[in-house]
Amino acid sequence: MADHVLRLTGVGVDYRTPGGTVTAVSDVGLDVPSTGITVLAGPSGSGKSTLLRVLGLVERPTLGAVELHGRGTTRLSDRARRALRRTDIALVFQNPGDNLIGHLSVGDNLRAAAQSAGRPERVDGLLDDLGLPGTASWKVTALSGGQQQRLAFGCALARGAAVVLADEPTSQLDTASADLVLETLVDLSRQGVPVVVASHDPRLIALADQLFTLRDGALT
Repeated sequence: MADHVLRLTGVGVDYRTPGGTVTAVSDVGLDVPSTGITVLAGPSGSGKSTLLRVLGLVERPTLGAVELHGRGTTRLSDRARRALRRTDIALVFQNPGDNLIGHLSVGDNLRAAAQSAGRPERVDGLLDDLGLPGTASWKVTALSGGQQQRLAFGCALARGAAVVLADEPTSQLDTASADLVLETLVDLSRQGVPVVVASHDPRLIALADQLFTLRDGALT
């Protein structure tokens, strides 16, 4: 088995605009290990969110190759890429509300995540592991922002995702809520779940087992 879950080789992303072609990511190559926390750092506009979307098979690169478990994905059909996102990749966005199904309860969000990947449901025990005991019947809106993000990572566990990708997961949270997210990332890492985070939060960067810094779309 490969010692990496994701690999980028010579990846570039260009966008056509009325003013010409804009390069968002240029000739990036990196491996995401099968364990630990990988952080993509850099200022706003550096390309880290674009790179995260490429890693998450949401966006196709203009150039280069993306491998998941050693398998090339760039030329797969949209349907095949969606299937891999459903079973192998979990995406956590910076706005907590965007990660959950608002009209479902806390427990039903976990059940829906498990069912989407064809996995058995394990709600109560998972909520205990997440530090959210007794909340299965709660509305998602009854949770704090940090608790919602923690639940979003829990949905990734319920699905059995092979890798978790998070885009600025602490950027819209107060300090106490951000602390919950940091604790959850450490817990995921201890459970052997590889995590990739795009962030400029220095506390999150300090957790990195592997750090990549981007500037103007290129690794520095």
